[in-house]
Amino acid sequence: MYYVTKVSVLHTDPNSGKEKKMTEQYLIDAVSVTDAEVIITKELSSQSLDFEVKSVTASKILSVLSA
Repeated sequence: MYYVTKVSVLHTDPNSGKEKKMTEQYLIDAVSVTDAEVIITKELSSQSLDFEVKSVTASKILSVLSA
C-alpha cells in the first residue's frame, strides 16, 4: 500500500541565506502508517535535514508504473 507523507523541512535559501520552512510530500510504499513514518524518518535523517513529519495518510494509488 502507498502512503502520502507530509513533511515540514527547513531549507536555507542559497541567495539570501535566509531559512525557509517548506512542506514537502513523499509517496511511500509501506505496510502501515507507522512503517511509512519510519521509512521517511530514516531517509531524511540520512540527509542531515531539519524536518518534522506532519502527517501520514493512506493513498488511493494502486500502483506506480515506470517506463
